[in-house]
Amino acid sequence: MSTNSPTHNSQLDPKLAFLMAGIVLLIMGVTMISFGWVPHLSLILAICFLLLMGLLRGLSFDHMQSEMAAGVVSGSGAIYLFFFIGLMVAALMMSGAIPTLMYFGFELISPRFYYISAFVLTSIIGIALGSSLTTVATLGVAFIGMSNAFDANVAIAAGAVVSGAFFGDKMSPLSDTGTIASSVVGIDLFEHLRNMMYTTVPAWVISVLLFWMLSGQTHAGNLYQVTVLQGQLIESGLVHSYAVLPFAVLVILALLRVNAIYTIICTIISALIITYMHSSPSIAELGSYFFAGYTPAENLDLGEVGGMLTRGGIQSMFFTQTIVILALSLGGLLKTLGILPALLEGMRDKLTTAGQAIFAAAMSALSINVLIGEQYLSILLSGTAFRPTFERLSLHPKNLSRTIEDAGTVINPLVPWSVCGVFISQALEVPVLEYLPYAFFCYLSLLLTILFGFSGITISRLDKQS
Repeated sequence: MSTNSPTHNSQLDPKLAFLMAGIVLLIMGVTMISFGWVPHLSLILAICFLLLMGLLRGLSFDHMQSEMAAGVVSGSGAIYLFFFIGLMVAALMMSGAIPTLMYFGFELISPRFYYISAFVLTSIIGIALGSSLTTVATLGVAFIGMSNAFDANVAIAAGAVVSGAFFGDKMSPLSDTGTIASSVVGIDLFEHLRNMMYTTVPAWVISVLLFWMLSGQTHAGNLYQVTVLQGQLIESGLVHSYAVLPFAVLVILALLRVNAIYTIICTIISALIITYMHSSPSIAELGSYFFAGYTPAENLDLGEVGGMLTRGGIQSMFFTQTIVILALSLGGLLKTLGILPALLEGMRDKLTTAGQAIFAAAMSALSINVLIGEQYLSILLSGTAFRPTFERLSLHPKNLSRTIEDAGTVINPLVPWSVCGVFISQALEVPVLEYLPYAFFCYLSLLLTILFGFSGITISRLDKQS
């Protein structure tokens, strides 16, 4: 049956392809938004629908299964890399690298420039943790609580927290979204992070200026909550000035363009050396930390900080890894059924420039966020769909990975019914529509990536890389 695949792809009518793609989005949107299903179940249901459509079109199950497997193989780099990221997060936590960075980060809080403090600190902690939602649920909640002491606008403070948390998530080498975006287009993680700086740094700087313009509306207040958090970090026994050395190893090797997995392995080794300088975990404890994540000693009363320090381990990566596997399988089915080729063929003549291709990819990622409310799927589906278009236009794939992060990762918290939007609004007790106008970084990233696409600024082409 595999010899029939091209025939099926070429004969699929674009209107039928659009209808089938719409049904897939409808299945996932309704099940996740209305029924509250986890993305895995929605993806499996969509896969079942496509398998049925494939059988009706005369495709064998073996052929469709092999194409699903081929889709997974195309993103296997992300699946493997997640194992190492889980190990690295646990190592950075037990060594004190992350807790130490958090401790000194708290020194940046200024009552006079409260919103800037919230944005900058959540940016730093977001990079250290590699998780926007963890940053929001811990540090973000603390900032909202402090807003009353500083007589600050809670909506602006929430916008600053969301902006900083998603900057950190976007630019952290520990982030799963960055790993997915780079792997789905086939480039190195650190090459992806370096290229994102072209849109991310200007968006961050402009956001600081906007929060500075909003300063002056707050009043001096006590920093009791900050002091409590710092005290809890000290109590953990993990704060040491030398503990940040693994981060230095990570940054230096990344700048030297060392392969991501080799960089992570070296970072883990340096973190283990630091760990044994201030504590002596047994081999059994190390195995537990690396698999299930680091957890502080039970006899320590660390309050909120305890939850912030319980992180990492390869087990923490399973949720994301399984989403990636299922989404890539879905992409393989969409391709072999001729749905993606038919949709792209309909746009082929229209997408003739870098600006048009980047705009289309950005709108795709944004639309999936709005329709389905899932940032992982917005990255995976958009990256898979537009990779051939970028190759045809001789655009380097790092342009695509940056685009789908700028329009996928950071847009999700701006959608009220999205996974991130629902979580953040509940954690901060601030409705999405209230903090949305002040989440400057999130929509500035989208605007800049589209602007750079049409202007040609920072756009790399394959012929220039050879």
